[in-house]
Amino acid sequence: MNLVKKIIFIVIFFGFGYFSFSKLFLNKNGKITYQTEKVTKGNLIVTVSGSGTVASTNSSNITTEATGVVTNIYVKDGDIVKTGDKIAELELDLEGQQKSSQAWASYQSAKNSLQTTKDNLYSVQADLFTKWQSYFNLATSSKYENGDKTPNTAERQSQTEYRISEDNWLLSEAKYKSQQKAIEQTQSSLNSAWYSYQQASPIIYAPISGTVSGLSLQIGSVINSQSSSNTSATTNKIANIKTDALPTLSINLTEIDIPKIKIGDKATITFDAFSDKTFTGKVISIDTVGSVSSGVTNYPTVILLDTKSNTILPNMGVTANIITNTKDEVLLIPSSAVKSDENGNNYVQILKNGKPDNQNIEIGLVSDSQTEITSGLNVGDTVITSTTQTTSPSTQQTQSVFGGFGGRGGGNNMRIQGR
Repeated sequence: MNLVKKIIFIVIFFGFGYFSFSKLFLNKNGKITYQTEKVTKGNLIVTVSGSGTVASTNSSNITTEATGVVTNIYVKDGDIVKTGDKIAELELDLEGQQKSSQAWASYQSAKNSLQTTKDNLYSVQADLFTKWQSYFNLATSSKYENGDKTPNTAERQSQTEYRISEDNWLLSEAKYKSQQKAIEQTQSSLNSAWYSYQQASPIIYAPISGTVSGLSLQIGSVINSQSSSNTSATTNKIANIKTDALPTLSINLTEIDIPKIKIGDKATITFDAFSDKTFTGKVISIDTVGSVSSGVTNYPTVILLDTKSNTILPNMGVTANIITNTKDEVLLIPSSAVKSDENGNNYVQILKNGKPDNQNIEIGLVSDSQTEITSGLNVGDTVITSTTQTTSPSTQQTQSVFGGFGGRGGGNNMRIQGR
């Protein structure tokens, strides 16, 4: 009986062993499945993508260097103002009064300088007229002019008297022109002094025309100095003025993508703040010099939006897809289906009798997700895009059963009874 038991046990042992071996090794590769797509006809759009922010080129800050207590507010958020309109008024503190007085004194000095420069112009102009008249009388005399009123060139070139008179006239003309430029310069200095005074004056003015936003002042609010002992005085931002200009975006492109785009290329834009909306625009500027940061070169590119929106604010994050090329009604397959051999020839795999078979193709435009097929395939053909190899779900379990008969790992509960 013991011998019979041993024979039965041996048969069972080898049966389980073969079963486990076949599951573990013979089915190790598991089942292979293929993901496929059909060749379609449609429009192909090739884009270059980049991220960046909304620029603040259509807005300006309302600032002041004055310090003190707000006594009057003349506008509110959403109001339309013009350049020079009053925004608010302060009762200056002692520091603010000192700044304002210094700025006013600088303005008066610049104003006096302009007047002096203008007065000097009269003297220079009078000298110009005198020198010109002297030269004119000499040049039209019978000594230096022929009977037919044509210049006596030989005599003029040989006589020092004539040449000195001509040089005096030209010198006085040069001084007159120089004085005119001096007036322009002092006028610019006066304008700068007036702007500095406006920044320090108790009245805050609008720097440009547009719509007021971000005004948080209240009657009684205190505006303090932002300077410290080791820095010069800085301005306080009071509000913002937005113009009617279309918003612009600045995005960064890589050295690989920058050669692909050009001025005027169309773009689609999405904003991080409202990704469910898509805007359109066009490229208006490309920085071909670029900048390097942490070993990475970026080339800033500016895109002008086609429309404006009150919801678009400066410094918002954006993603732009710049359209570099398009083709209509072409054969398309997923780019993941395209392969290349060692000779650089392109091919795809198609299923024949359940097995993959290589098919040579020629391609055209390529986007991130689709490739144009110019020859080798037809509409409706099926191509393999990916291959999935699955293992048997019982593999781990099979290993455990087989391990029980190997002397380790779970075999202690199965013993052979001795005689």
